[in-house]
Amino acid sequence: MSSRMCSGILRSGASANEERGYATRLAEGWEFLRSDTGTVQPQNSEAQNGWESVTLPHCFNAMNACDPEQAYFRGSGWYRTHIDARNPHAGGRTVLYFQGAGQTSTLWVGSTQVGKHKGGYDEFAFDITDTVSGATDLERVPVKILCDNSPDRDRVPSDLSDFCLYGGLYRHVDLLHLPAVSLDTVHILPVIQGDGSANIAVKGRLYNPREENTPCIIQMEIWSPQGQLIYRKRLNLATWKGFAALDQSAVDHPELWSPSSPALYRCRISISSKFGEMEQEERFGIRKIEFVEHGCFKLNGERLLLRGTQRHADHAGVAAAMTDAQLREEMHLIRAMGANFIRLAHYQQGRLVLELCDELGLMVWEEVPWCRAGIGGEAFRQNVRDQLTHMIEQHYNHVSIIFWGLGNEDDWPGEYPSINRQVIRSFMQEMNDLAHRLDDSRYTAFRRCDFARDIPDVYSPSIWAGWYRGKYREYEQALLQGRESVKRFIHMEWGADSHAGRHAEDPEAGLRGLATGQGTDERGLDYLKNGGEVRASSNGDWSETYACDLCDWYLKTQEKLDWLSGSAQWIFKDFASPLRGDNGIPRVNQKGMVERDLALKELYFLFQSYWAEKPMVHIYGHSWPVRWGKPGQKRMVRVYSNCERAELFLNGVSVGTKLRKSQDFPSAGLRWEVEFTPGLNHLRAVASRGTASLTDEVSLTYQTEPWGEPAELRLREKSRENGRITVEAKLFDSRGVLCLDAQNLVRFSVNGAGSLIDNLGTTRASREVQLANGRAEISLHAIGACRAKAEVQGIAPATCSLEVHYATT
Repeated sequence: MSSRMCSGILRSGASANEERGYATRLAEGWEFLRSDTGTVQPQNSEAQNGWESVTLPHCFNAMNACDPEQAYFRGSGWYRTHIDARNPHAGGRTVLYFQGAGQTSTLWVGSTQVGKHKGGYDEFAFDITDTVSGATDLERVPVKILCDNSPDRDRVPSDLSDFCLYGGLYRHVDLLHLPAVSLDTVHILPVIQGDGSANIAVKGRLYNPREENTPCIIQMEIWSPQGQLIYRKRLNLATWKGFAALDQSAVDHPELWSPSSPALYRCRISISSKFGEMEQEERFGIRKIEFVEHGCFKLNGERLLLRGTQRHADHAGVAAAMTDAQLREEMHLIRAMGANFIRLAHYQQGRLVLELCDELGLMVWEEVPWCRAGIGGEAFRQNVRDQLTHMIEQHYNHVSIIFWGLGNEDDWPGEYPSINRQVIRSFMQEMNDLAHRLDDSRYTAFRRCDFARDIPDVYSPSIWAGWYRGKYREYEQALLQGRESVKRFIHMEWGADSHAGRHAEDPEAGLRGLATGQGTDERGLDYLKNGGEVRASSNGDWSETYACDLCDWYLKTQEKLDWLSGSAQWIFKDFASPLRGDNGIPRVNQKGMVERDLALKELYFLFQSYWAEKPMVHIYGHSWPVRWGKPGQKRMVRVYSNCERAELFLNGVSVGTKLRKSQDFPSAGLRWEVEFTPGLNHLRAVASRGTASLTDEVSLTYQTEPWGEPAELRLREKSRENGRITVEAKLFDSRGVLCLDAQNLVRFSVNGAGSLIDNLGTTRASREVQLANGRAEISLHAIGACRAKAEVQGIAPATCSLEVHYATT
């Protein structure tokens, strides 16, 4: 069957569909085998040897994407299970539906190869009706799926992409039982009229593979955001081919969707014929978008600054196979930060992500994975066309989507087969036209391909002032230059890498030779940490302090520019990348405002202070246990808050009240120069907005002893709970003074009855990790006596004996 099938019945809710006999979620009862046999079925495909029990979603790169010794696995992964293929609909269709799998997937039912899908992010389906018709036992039909993420130059995204091309059944798989004539796809287009009412146009496409010609009864209902039935109509139609207009209705006084009020309507459609009945439900919103040329973005007629971030489908311990609960936690954190916009980079993302954007009021730039790939042959081009078509058809009804991204950075050095500007321009124009044919209600967009910037409706150049080039104080000038270069300008991707737990008293100490006036764009291979001109990305300290200051400058600048449409910071969460093996955490891009496991960095609270509506206050440095300086030396304390004023207390004594002023850099004026007492200190901030009052507290040690060259590594047990032990390594000089600027790479290991909690891509769960202010930690599971070890090159290793005793009865 066509992989374009969208099967909207899955959006109605799994339990409801199971009750109706439409869908069964295939999460349990799977087995997995990693194999290098390629497209040939493994010889032991019916045996138990080598197969392991897994639950879907499952990614076979879950624990190897951040391995410091070797790159993540690129190859074959086999999945097998048995399905109940008994169809309750006489003459109905039995379909296996995949919400996404990486990167090329081939399905076998029994010994029959049913089909292959090339693409790691769009939804696809295989109709297995004819294949199972001869099965002797329909209750236990064997199914095998090969997921292959081996390099393929005819499939996007490119291997030059700065993220992992994960493999596996990492999104949901469903078994569908459909009538012989059913609904495939329903598209809903609400348009606000001049009198304020909304016209609701509905079109649909059938799934009718045998081309049955039969009368159909279509019943359509529209329900308000409050759950009231506001429209019902019954239609008598014959079967049709392709998309057909089904109905138009009006909503006289629509509730408009916006980030502050994400009102969602429901359209419930049923189809019945002599082959049976089927019902599906689609949610939609009513809103009007306008992007003023050389100016701002408007939602529902009013200017709205797009305050955004970006995300990859990646998470510690599961890689691309995030659970629904993990997805919900991440998306709620993004909204709680105050973001109203998100770029889903650099590929179509899972259905639940878009549903949450609709519900939470997050406007979306969703992007086809034409990333750093140049232009290949016809097979390559068709793969890009297919993925753009599927993305738009499958996510058409999501009111949150305002931009269809056509690609990213297709001017990258070393692209396949070469950077042919005219060929790239021609293909981008084709993609732009295709997107508008599929959906002319939204804007197209592209980031970084300067020689084709005139083609998409909206364009973002590369501006990385203060990180890959230049200083962050050059940011406004770069925005003004970008504004003049295109009709509709937006700024995608900005920020800085920050190693969680690393802080600086002078975050610009290593950047004294940083040049200005040389541009602010990322060029060539600027992301590499060595070579070239002085730049923060290679010569900076990668501290949370510098990243916060850079983003603080950007945020205050954006807030004062009334012409600016908006921007999206790169990126919400740290993620794995095969191109970044020498980072502070091996193979991890650390530009996130949270770590790969959603642990919050200081950056998160900075953004909250500018964007969040709910009152908040946060003293910078909750993960900064030891500060340093000379006795009596003034040190800056930053407080992030969206309240009108804040008062700071040091060791119980007030050091003054400050008013928040967004243009007073840094920390919007909420900063104090204080004299810490050598040893233990306590800070308390009290912020107020109207009658509301909030408090935040932090304790720290102030070290006045200067340190010399690192000479001694120490390792100690820090904590333990339920068999999980955390050990901490610290680096000292020859006099036993903690080296608070040390960034050495430390390697952890364990011998005996214990195992490291490792390869998660965080500062607390990586066996190789750079020190943060002279310290690093890792946890391990212990079932008996074991010995942990820490090593730093050129210094004697440190060990720690860990005894685990269990009470006996």
